[in-house]
Amino acid sequence: MKKETTGTVLSVSRQWWLKVNTKAIRKGTMDGAVFPYIIKVSYTVDGKEYTRRKWIRARAPVPAEGGSVRVVYAEEKPGRAEIIC
Repeated sequence: MKKETTGTVLSVSRQWWLKVNTKAIRKGTMDGAVFPYIIKVSYTVDGKEYTRRKWIRARAPVPAEGGSVRVVYAEEKPGRAEIIC
């Protein structure tokens, strides 16, 4: 059975090594470049704290550090969760 809780964003890091070009013709190396992010989220289930990471694609909205996100987890395995931004 699926349950839902709220998690807190601990860190947001930009993946500089993976550049996505958005323009066919660029004037410079960073012209039209966007980067994906990895967020680290902490959530608590039955008094035990869990930490998960989520990769967020380029151009998608990224939650702020210290913000809250929805976390959906399985009741029998709360360590396996899905983070919904």
